[in-house]
Amino acid sequence: MMVTKRGLLGAVFTGLALMMGSVQAQDMTFFRIGTGGAGGTYYPIGGLLANAISNPPGSRACDKGGSCGVPGLVAIAVSTNASVANMNAIHAGQLDAGLAGAQSVTQGYNGEGKFVGHKKDNVRVIANLYPEDMHLVTPKGEHLSSLMDLNGKRVGVAAAGSGTQVSVRMILKHYGIKADEHELGLGQSSQRLADGQLDAFFYAGGTPFAALIQLGSTKGFELYKFSEDERKAINGIIPYYVPSDIPAGVYESIDYDVPTVAVNGQLVTSVSQPEELIYQITKAMWNKNTRKLLDKGHAKGKAIRVETALKGVLIPLHPGAERYYKEIGMID
Repeated sequence: MMVTKRGLLGAVFTGLALMMGSVQAQDMTFFRIGTGGAGGTYYPIGGLLANAISNPPGSRACDKGGSCGVPGLVAIAVSTNASVANMNAIHAGQLDAGLAGAQSVTQGYNGEGKFVGHKKDNVRVIANLYPEDMHLVTPKGEHLSSLMDLNGKRVGVAAAGSGTQVSVRMILKHYGIKADEHELGLGQSSQRLADGQLDAFFYAGGTPFAALIQLGSTKGFELYKFSEDERKAINGIIPYYVPSDIPAGVYESIDYDVPTVAVNGQLVTSVSQPEELIYQITKAMWNKNTRKLLDKGHAKGKAIRVETALKGVLIPLHPGAERYYKEIGMID
């Protein structure tokens, strides 16, 4: 059979037109998830969640071994200054969702604490995720006898715009501690501690931190053991922080249990996000394939469970998320 040049070109253009039509028929939606610094936990967890809920055009179907995310959705984990910055950006429509500590979420929604006069009442919860432990890190071999030992020391108080910094400054103020404060992200704090430019630093997040794993394998470090009285006092001034423990061995170089305090991290979005989209995202988050992804993707992923998805949620759920939790019988 002879194929003319005109016929061949016609077939090519017809094929291209069909391909373009197929791609155009599948709408693509980008969804930006604010996380935290690259050395912390929000960033890798945000990446796992983004992967779980994504299902770009052309992907294989879930039941055929492909993605079980939302059809046409491309979620992207964006590095940010964490909780407070994410709350501000979501409220302003600069991010579609984000991770934030329960303290920042609740205070932001109610216009309290750092958010006085600047309510973030567009924000809604998709799910509670996992507890974030407060780390007070000191150089190898240097142990504090109490928080008061921080007086006059060079102390990293976490990045500006982070929930950790808000909490740390409340703690320092409560104890009347006058420290030489440095606003630094986790990676910067770890590096400066290793270089002798910091005496200690605070950071709250899901264990283990990649930056501390690296620090432990090079210079080493210690973690401060909060006393029972200190944990009670912190819970009194910051009710979102409750007693917690970092077990020995979470960090290879730390062979002792570390009493501390922790606040829950949550995934939040804006009330302006479409109900159907957030319903589908919530459903994808708790798909059995996502369970495998979370369990294998990060040590803290195992703590992200549907059974605790509503734990400590003190502001309204997004209607799409609420619809899903009603559907599975978690709420009436």
